[in-house]
Amino acid sequence: MTSTAPSRARRFLLTAAATLALTAGLGATAAQAADNPYERGPAPTLSALQASRGPFAVSQTSVSRLSVTGFGGGEIYYPTSTSSGTFGAIAISPGFTAYWSSISWLGPRLASHGFVVIGIETNTTADQPASRGSQLLAALDYLTQRSSVRTRIDASRLAVAGHSMGGGGSLEAASDRPSLQAAVPLAPWNTDKTWSELRVPTLIIGGESDAIAPVASHSIPFYNSIPASAEKSYLELNNASHFFPQTTDTWTGVQMVSWLKRFVDNDTRYDQFICPGPSSLSISDYRSTCPLS
Repeated sequence: MTSTAPSRARRFLLTAAATLALTAGLGATAAQAADNPYERGPAPTLSALQASRGPFAVSQTSVSRLSVTGFGGGEIYYPTSTSSGTFGAIAISPGFTAYWSSISWLGPRLASHGFVVIGIETNTTADQPASRGSQLLAALDYLTQRSSVRTRIDASRLAVAGHSMGGGGSLEAASDRPSLQAAVPLAPWNTDKTWSELRVPTLIIGGESDAIAPVASHSIPFYNSIPASAEKSYLELNNASHFFPQTTDTWTGVQMVSWLKRFVDNDTRYDQFICPGPSSLSISDYRSTCPLS
């Protein structure tokens, strides 16, 4: 008896210690998950962000202009996964005289990183930025309230983007709806140069050789006028024209995904791609309100 009791006691203590360690480990995992319940996908790498597709398989569905009000229909791209929880969403507008097809590469690119994307057609191709901003918001409302994918979306995590007048429209939408989590104007054009009222984290991407919305009179003044407290970044593509979003652009994809991940998904794993920011011969200027809050 005397020799068996200490042995049993030791086994009990070892079992208790192992159980405690396992529980602590599970607790740490649960705590990490609770810290950011919106984190989606594997840890990012630059090469993964530069690839044409992210980790999620994507499906697509069309939206007829006859079935919606406030915008001209469009295309929805969404992750097919039903085991990853809900996703953030973004509405994107094309530019003056253009259709969604002109920038449609953005749809599957962003959706494959864990976002629901609606690329809109505008009511008319001549719609000005203020109208495009209203249409972006109408598209988000449709996406979260009436669309066939509404159950896949977290309606509290929404963003806007656009090209040219669509980019100017994304600034208008962010101004009108400060609850948005992010805005990404691409080569934005707008007669309003001052956005001091913006509170939405905004990434502006401009083309150094843009002759239609020159960065000196559009992107840079827009960026400078947004308060630093809103969080902002400015990426300028070396020698790029106004039409850089109309072909697949690696750095637009990298920074756009990183920005949406950081501010729509609150995924701080993407901070490394925003602060201090990208470095490449393809980039002529980069500015940001580092460090991120």
